[in-house]
Amino acid sequence: MEETTPKPNSSQKSKRIVKNTLMLYFRQILILLVSLYTVRVVLDVLGVEDYGIYNVVAGIVTLFSFLNGTMASATQRFFSFALGKNDTEQLRKIFSVNIVIYIGIAIIAIILLETIGLWFVNEKLEVPPDRFGAVRFIYHFAVFTFTASILTSPFMAIIIAHEDMQIYAYVSIIEAILKLGIVFLLMCIDTDKLELYGVLLFIVSLINALIYISIALRKYEECQFKKFYWDKCLIQEIIGFTGWTLFGQITTVFRNQAVTILVNQIFNPVIVASRAISLSVSGHIGVFSNNFNISLYPPIIKSYSSNNKEEMFSLIFNGSKLTFFLMWIIALPLLSELEMILSIWLKDVPPDAVLFTRLSIIESLILSLSLPLTTAARAPGKMKTYELTLGIIQLSIFFVSWIVIKMGYPAYSVFVVAIAANFVMFFVRLGIVSNLIALSKRLFIMKVVVPVISIVFLSTILTHLLQKSLSEGIMYSIIVIISSAIICTITMYYIGLDNNWRKKIRNYAGMKVRRIF
Repeated sequence: MEETTPKPNSSQKSKRIVKNTLMLYFRQILILLVSLYTVRVVLDVLGVEDYGIYNVVAGIVTLFSFLNGTMASATQRFFSFALGKNDTEQLRKIFSVNIVIYIGIAIIAIILLETIGLWFVNEKLEVPPDRFGAVRFIYHFAVFTFTASILTSPFMAIIIAHEDMQIYAYVSIIEAILKLGIVFLLMCIDTDKLELYGVLLFIVSLINALIYISIALRKYEECQFKKFYWDKCLIQEIIGFTGWTLFGQITTVFRNQAVTILVNQIFNPVIVASRAISLSVSGHIGVFSNNFNISLYPPIIKSYSSNNKEEMFSLIFNGSKLTFFLMWIIALPLLSELEMILSIWLKDVPPDAVLFTRLSIIESLILSLSLPLTTAARAPGKMKTYELTLGIIQLSIFFVSWIVIKMGYPAYSVFVVAIAANFVMFFVRLGIVSNLIALSKRLFIMKVVVPVISIVFLSTILTHLLQKSLSEGIMYSIIVIISSAIICTITMYYIGLDNNWRKKIRNYAGMKVRRIF
C-alpha cells in the first residue's frame, strides 16, 4: 500500500495562503518596477511606431495562445485534483499524458502560425512598407518564443499545483532581470533594434523554459521519463474538460488581441502604441491579483476534491475580496496621478495613453473580482454551460467594438464596450458557479460585493478630497500616491477582512518582524 503524506489542516492552509500571497505581492512590486522601466526604455529605443508594430505582430502570435492557455488550465486542475486526493499514481499518469498533449499543441501551433499567421502578416497587416522585412523577421522569433512558453507550461503547472510559490516567484524575478538586460543590449548593440528585440525576447523565454523544466524534473517524483503511463480514460477526461475550455480561451483572445488588430487596421500606429501602453500598465497591475489567484487555485480545487465545501466557500469569499484589494491598492494611486506618472515614466506620452490606461485599469478591476469564481467553476470539471455562455459574451466584445468603430466612434470606445461586457459577465459567472457548486449568491453579494463597493467609495472620496486640498507638483503627487495606498490598506483591513483573516495577517506579519529583529 502506498504511503500518504498527512494533509495540512485548515490553519496550516490559511498560513500557507497568506505566506504565498505576501511573497508573490512583494515579488511583483520588484517585477513591476523593472518592467515599467523596461517598457519606458524600449519605447524610447524602438520609437512609438516600431513599438506599436511589435505589439501587433506579437498579438497575431498570441491569437493562438488559446492552445497553450487551455491546456495550462486543464493541467493545473487535474494535478491539483489528484493532489487533493493524495494519489501519486494518478499524478504520474497526468504528467505522462500532458507531455504528449503539449508536444502535439506545440506542433499544431507552429504549423498554424507559419501558414495562416504568416499569410496574414504578408498580405493583410498594415505596416510601413520599409518595415516589412523587420516585421517578417520578428514574427518568426515571436513564434519561437511562443513555442517555448508552450513547452514550459506543464512544468509550471506542476510547481503551482504543489503550491511551491517561492520557486515561481524566484524564477519570475530572474525573468524580469533578464528582460532588464535586454534594455541595455538594445542600447549598446548597433543593429536593427526591432529585430534585435525579437531575438532577445526569444532567448529570455528559452532560458526561462530550461529553468522551470530542470527544477520540476529534479524536485517532483511524478515528473519522470523512466516509465511512460498511457491512460485512455484520462485522455478522454482531459479532452472533455479542455474542449469547452478551448472555446473559452479562443474568446478570451478575441477579447484582447483581436481588438488590438482591429484598432491597428482602422487607426494609426500611434493609437495602437497608446493601447499597447494602457494594456501593459493594466496587465502589470493585474498580475498582483492574478498571482494571488494562482495561490488560491490549488487549495480551491483540493478542497472540492476532498469534499470540504465549507473551506472552499471561505476561500472563494475571502479570495475574491483579497484579489480585488491587492489590485485596488495599486490601481487607486495610479488612477489619481496617472498623468504625472506617465509623464515621468515615458519621455513622450502618446496621445490618448492616459485615457486608454484609465479605462483599461477599470476593466481589469472588474475582472479581478471574479477570478476565484473562475477557479471554482473548473473544480467540478463541467465546463460546457460556463464556457459557452461567457464565451459568447466575450465574442460580442470584438463584434460590438467593430460596429461601434465603423459607426465613427473614437478608439477609446472599445474599452467602454469591454467594461460594459465585464459587468454582465460578472453576474452571469456568479449565477453559473452558484449552480455548479451550490454557492450562495446572496452570501457572495453580502460578503464580497458590498465590502468591495464600500472600500472603493470611501477610499476614492478620501483620496479625491486630499488631492483637491493640495497644490499641483511632483512632491504633492507623491503625497497623494502614498496617502491613497495607506487609505486603501486601512479601509481594506478594517472593512474588507473579517476578524479571522485580520488575525492571520497579524500573526504572520508579527512572526516575520520577530524573525528580523
